[in-house]
Amino acid sequence: MAFYSKVPRLIRWVISYVLLLIVLMTAYRFFFFFHYRPEHRPFTGQTFLLGLRYDLRIVSVLAVVMLIIGSIPAMNPFHSKRAKKGWLIILSIVFLVVLVFYGSDFYHYDYLKQRLSASVLNFLVDAGISGEMMWQTYPVIKIILALIAAMVLFVWWAKRNFSRLEKKPAVAGKKRSKTIIYIVSFLLLGLAIFGKLSQYPLRWSDAFAVRDDFKANTALNPFQSFFSTLKFKNATYDIANVKKYYPLMADYLGVQQKDSLTLNYTRSFTFPDSLSPKPNVIIVICESFSAYKSSMFGNKLDPTPFFNTLCNEGAFFERCFTPAFGTARGVWATITGIPDVQRGSTASRNPLAVDQHTIINDFTGYDKFYFLGGSTTWANIRGLLTNNIDNLKIYEEEDFKAKKVDVWGISDKNLFLEASSILGQQKKPFISIIQTADNHRPYTIPAQDQAEFKKVEYPKDTLTKYGFDDNDQLNAFRYTDFCYRKFIEAAKKEPFFDNTIFVFVGDHGLRGDAGNMFPQSFTKQGILAEHVPLLFYAPKLIQPKRVTDVASQLDILPSVATIAKQSYTNSAFGRNLFDTVPGVHYAFIADPDIMNMGLVSNDYYYTKNLKTGITEFVSVRNNLPVNDDSARKHMAQLTEAWYLTAQYQLLNNKKKK
Repeated sequence: MAFYSKVPRLIRWVISYVLLLIVLMTAYRFFFFFHYRPEHRPFTGQTFLLGLRYDLRIVSVLAVVMLIIGSIPAMNPFHSKRAKKGWLIILSIVFLVVLVFYGSDFYHYDYLKQRLSASVLNFLVDAGISGEMMWQTYPVIKIILALIAAMVLFVWWAKRNFSRLEKKPAVAGKKRSKTIIYIVSFLLLGLAIFGKLSQYPLRWSDAFAVRDDFKANTALNPFQSFFSTLKFKNATYDIANVKKYYPLMADYLGVQQKDSLTLNYTRSFTFPDSLSPKPNVIIVICESFSAYKSSMFGNKLDPTPFFNTLCNEGAFFERCFTPAFGTARGVWATITGIPDVQRGSTASRNPLAVDQHTIINDFTGYDKFYFLGGSTTWANIRGLLTNNIDNLKIYEEEDFKAKKVDVWGISDKNLFLEASSILGQQKKPFISIIQTADNHRPYTIPAQDQAEFKKVEYPKDTLTKYGFDDNDQLNAFRYTDFCYRKFIEAAKKEPFFDNTIFVFVGDHGLRGDAGNMFPQSFTKQGILAEHVPLLFYAPKLIQPKRVTDVASQLDILPSVATIAKQSYTNSAFGRNLFDTVPGVHYAFIADPDIMNMGLVSNDYYYTKNLKTGITEFVSVRNNLPVNDDSARKHMAQLTEAWYLTAQYQLLNNKKKK
């Protein structure tokens, strides 16, 4: 208490507002929990502590603003009567905003069972209808009277609180001591705003790490959820057009029970003769594993000789495309089976899309793992993983014995070796995802590997001819192959190897110039950015073959489930690549950043820019002109159907409760 008396009045004034808001926010969280909690749901202190951190983020932002502005003599309420009146008005407005946010949040959850989000702004488009609905549904008059009463109480408290502090003498002492107190105050507030001692700040996705939707919603702060979704307020879909194209999309996907009213996309697959013992699954999502830069497609620099050998021993799909460019979008597509067509940012960052069905959960009786050398907080991937995959065990950089080598965490080699060791200790069948990162700037080759891994150097013109920017990029690409070799060598020593399905797929490709290695459309139309190798490798389970039929990253989980003879339900887009029924197949590609969407077949690539309306239709077989109007028309319609359906699915492919 003696120390507190030495704290400047301005800081004590700010602290009083912080404490008031924290008390009120906590009281609301208790009210929210007990009002909306499902039957028999126990109280959880963990949720409330997490919620307190979210609340501290919000009020600390206000506190920093108050301290900075209040430190200006003319704006200090203890030095200026005008500033005193001005602050009362400003803080009253702030308090009113808080009340409006929390009131809106309460009724928003009551109506939609979701915390307040920026999608509420869409109601302003039909303000008259929305207002009438509110008037007929909620006690608007009582709400307004409650707001007025709360504001009167706040103004009374604010005046009384300030008067109490004003009567206390200004703190006398050395200027240095005051400066230190201010610095410490700003540092503590900065820590509260960041939210945790980590490489990444506290995000909305951390709430979903509790693996319980109601707990996550209880922890969230309405300001946090609103501003986290602000950039996604237009993340919606045109339901009329979704229904218009439903028959076309349902036919292509092979929906067994078509229903354009409920928009059913569900397909169920059962395997009465299951394998025994159940095979394990390891899916490796390979950073920037661009097809034209690798050995499998004839690159003369031979960057991936080991992986090329693996491809000769497994089912290699040489015409696989990712639905989008970017690691977060690639992880999303692999796990959910839905193209990430989210504009402005990635779907993994959209709180409205955090609830997703995934075929991984159909692997009943399996332990589930996710290995990443860095942090899953990046791009809010943790929210996608923990909220949707049952009983998932995540291993991140702090869980490994190896030391961090750069911003992306531990090296891929050590990631593979430690993952192999951990999986080797499992007694139950498992499905695991390993996400690599080293084939990415800053292109780190760990010092411990440089004696065994030999770097190479080529002249600039040679590098350019075969798709590489410089020797660092080439050696990083070669290092990934080195890591794949170390992984398979280690896995062969583990008991799981003979009964494991290994899947390797690029998270995305890379734009560039493929020269004469591919038709000109790959370079000119930019699909090198989505063209990746896809390999299913299981020497005891899969016969080697090289497949030229077009494939997609979306197809991985349905295909793995089929090989493992695991019954599953698919409500997204992927298909079984090992299906022997003939048909024309396509891979969808979208780049929301440049408003592009397209479709790749075995022969053609159709693309349309949503902003300009410009379309292109080119061959992916050769450089000859294309004159197939029938194929162009069909692919144009299917592209529209795919894009509109993906927009709908991002928000409506919810996991089964």
